[in-house]
Amino acid sequence: MIESASSHAVLQEFLDNSSLAWGLVACGTAQLSKLVIELIFHRRWRPAVLIETGGMPSSHSSLVTGTAACIGWTLGFDHPLFALAAMVSFVVMYDASGIRRAAGYTAARVNALPVELWPTAHDKPLKESLGHSRLQVLVGSLIGPAVALPGLVLLGSPWYLAASLRAALG
Repeated sequence: MIESASSHAVLQEFLDNSSLAWGLVACGTAQLSKLVIELIFHRRWRPAVLIETGGMPSSHSSLVTGTAACIGWTLGFDHPLFALAAMVSFVVMYDASGIRRAAGYTAARVNALPVELWPTAHDKPLKESLGHSRLQVLVGSLIGPAVALPGLVLLGSPWYLAASLRAALG
C-alpha cells in the first residue's frame, strides 16, 4: 500500500527540488532577457514580451536544458534520469525550431489571404510567433545551464535558502 505524505512534507519536497527550481529560474531569466532585448534593440518598453511565445532567446530551451543540467549534476551524467531529461530537451528544442516555427509560417500565410476567401470573417488573425530560429534555441539552451548550475552549486534549493535565511535572521 502506498502511504500518503503530509501536505507539509510534499511542499517541502517540492521546494527542495533544486533541479526544478533552477530550471524555472533559467526559464524566467531567458523570458526577462526578452524584455531587455526589446529595450536595447527595438528601443521600446513592451512588457507583453514576457508572456509571448517565440523570440530571442527560447525560454523553453532554457527550462529544459537548465533542468537537465541540474539533474546530471545532482545524479550524475551517467544516470538514466539525466538521459531522459536530455532526450526531452532535444525533443522540445527540435519542436521549437521545426514544427512550431513551421506552424507560425503557415499562420502568417493564412493571415495574408484575402478576407473574401473565407465564408465568415475572422475575429482576429492567427498567432504567427510560435517557434524559434535555431539561433534563438541555441542561445536559450546555453542560458539554461549557465543560470541553473551556478545557482544549484552556489545557492542550493529554495528550501535550503529559506532555512538559511530563517537561521540567519533568528
